[in-house]
Amino acid sequence: MASSSISASGSWSVKDNKAFEKALAVYDKDTPDRWYNVAHAVGGKTPEEVKRHYELLVQDVKHIESGRVPFPNYKKTAASDQEEKRYHSLQL
Repeated sequence: MASSSISASGSWSVKDNKAFEKALAVYDKDTPDRWYNVAHAVGGKTPEEVKRHYELLVQDVKHIESGRVPFPNYKKTAASDQEEKRYHSLQL
């Protein structure tokens, strides 16, 4: 998955991923030399590495949206029970 710290394109720190996300918001698909610009914004990555990281991210999103990634089974807490009751009381 692209969100992991190690992907097919090497090691990606939390800081790298945040810079990557910000750069994607600035350099959209119509930007000339998009991957060069994104790589420059992230630092320490090649245009090929950031493009591959993006492709992995797109693949992850498709898996999530298609339902192939199960929801985590979180343990319920007293606070979450209270939130659920509050939510249901707000519904009309």
